[in-house]
Amino acid sequence: MYQRLDEAVRELRDRLGGLPSPAEAEDIWSDIWHQEAHNSTAIEGNTLVLQEVEKLLEEGRAVGAKPLRDYMEVRGYGDAAKWVYGQALEPGDWQNGDLTTLQEIRQIHHSAMSLVWAVDPHPHATPAEGPGNFRQHEIAKFPGGMKPPSWPEVDSKMRDWVKIVDGLRSESEEPLPERLAHVHNRFEQIHPFLDGNGRTGRLVLNLILGRIGYPPAIIYKRDRDKYLQAMRRADNDEFGPLGELIARSVTTNLYRFVMPAVAGPVKLVPLPALATRDVTENALRMAAARGRLRAVKGDDGMWRSSKKWVNDYLRSRHRRS
Repeated sequence: MYQRLDEAVRELRDRLGGLPSPAEAEDIWSDIWHQEAHNSTAIEGNTLVLQEVEKLLEEGRAVGAKPLRDYMEVRGYGDAAKWVYGQALEPGDWQNGDLTTLQEIRQIHHSAMSLVWAVDPHPHATPAEGPGNFRQHEIAKFPGGMKPPSWPEVDSKMRDWVKIVDGLRSESEEPLPERLAHVHNRFEQIHPFLDGNGRTGRLVLNLILGRIGYPPAIIYKRDRDKYLQAMRRADNDEFGPLGELIARSVTTNLYRFVMPAVAGPVKLVPLPALATRDVTENALRMAAARGRLRAVKGDDGMWRSSKKWVNDYLRSRHRRS
């Protein structure tokens, strides 16, 4: 999985010019934005379905009859995610060159939580613990037995964490996805805020990914149990399962959203980037191997084709049937 991610990112950088900015490819980021806002909030129990999320984020319309809290939670998360994508690729004046800063982390939490707390504030929050402010309460042990640090330690722990994150730029024998798993898990262990740490932690992870040239990760709601189990194993310094989950998510987003959009109709891209609801990656691979789909097999053993060639194949397939 790690090798597949490395190859996909190398192809994006070397052949396709790297990640496009939000302004250059608005449709890519909108699709990712909707999926992330839906799935990340659903992991925390939000009840909105994807179509309701899309209507809310694109049109500002609350369709359905869900609790007001759920709409505000998604809207706040969507605002924060949009800010993260823009800030990752086109940093503002306040960015100092680090992969992330405490100011940015506070801003992300403030954006994600302000709307929902306006209608349903945390019952134990003091005025000093509002959105964007670190907690001043103790946190009970997690189900796996890990206990976050005492609240007076949070500020210093987070400053140390920011330095660890910046170390991701240095060379290491440890695979990058496992290093990302380490910093993501460590954020959740510190649990800097009274509420919203999971959402904020996943948004901060995507800020870091964008700044090192990777698409964002989306932890899908169907993988909730797998994600929580991987986090518990990471609590015991076993980062492989969480690293694999992150790597798989980033690779999927790269093939599903980014490559097809930046490649255009004629540039060759790996077959996973051309799969759709109408034709699977496996079907394309079989068609390429049988000579029915125009494709080129690279020295790395991967088949590559283009949108135009796939469309030609689909039209000829329909004629044959």
